Amino acid sequence: MDYGNSLRHRQRVQLAHILASVCEARGTDATGIAYNTADGIKIHKRAVAGHKLRIRLPNSVTTVMGHTRMTTQGSELQNQNNHPFAGNTPTGGFALAHNGVLHNDLLLREQQYLPDTNIETDSYIAVQLIEKEEALHLKSLQTMAEQVEGSFVFTVLDEADSLYFVRGENPMMIYHFPKRGLYVYASAKDLLDKALLRFGYLGEHPVEVKQQCGDILKLTVDGDIHRATFDDSHLFTLSYYPRLTHYYFPRPMEQSYLEELKSVAMAFGYTPEEIDELYLQGITPEEIEEYLYCGVEI
Repeated sequence: MDYGNSLRHRQRVQLAHILASVCEARGTDATGIAYNTADGIKIHKRAVAGHKLRIRLPNSVTTVMGHTRMTTQGSELQNQNNHPFAGNTPTGGFALAHNGVLHNDLLLREQQYLPDTNIETDSYIAVQLIEKEEALHLKSLQTMAEQVEGSFVFTVLDEADSLYFVRGENPMMIYHFPKRGLYVYASAKDLLDKALLRFGYLGEHPVEVKQQCGDILKLTVDGDIHRATFDDSHLFTLSYYPRLTHYYFPRPMEQSYLEELKSVAMAFGYTPEEIDELYLQGITPEEIEEYLYCGVEI
């Protein structure tokens, strides 16, 4: 979000491309971006790795939301399954992207009498829940976040160029360059640092925007941050078993997170059993995920 108009058009395109390329560490099955035009929100996504996505932005674009995908549900070859997803409310359109896995999407669609869709990705239930609230704002995002079960960080772009972050258990890092009037984000600190190093020094050191599980942030085009929270108690599913001094047993929601990690472990040279062992040593799924994707010490 270049709310200070401090970057040239070429630099904005370059930064978006670098972020997409670096964030391939999160997935190479598909890549997508969303931004605003005079005709509303534009979404460009393809079943290609980030460095292969051709990014072209109109000169007027100052805010870009992006996503790199590792497929867990819904084939990336069907482009409607890829992120970001389009949504519409009476107050305007929006684009939503999700990092994580949701496991109660089908149940919510049935319970909330939401329409069937040809989008197979679990993430799309978040779009439908926001649409049911008939508005995109901090309260509707709170309502959505308190209903979905699983692991998540949601990013949402509205037609006013506001950028929202809904932080669940998954990692997220946001940097602010206040002198430039610039926000830049990625799903892990190492990835963001690597991207900015590749881009080049911006003339000031960034300030980390503090956020944690249960936070909802709204960044506006004047650079302001508005905050809200949601009840995240349903996301903390560790239960301590007193007969084993340090062993934890996951309840269904955290088990979903672990199963996601175990499903990709072989791609990083680890077995599913080793993922279980790390968890039993008291290492959280979030820390295991950062280790797999970013090489962070644990």
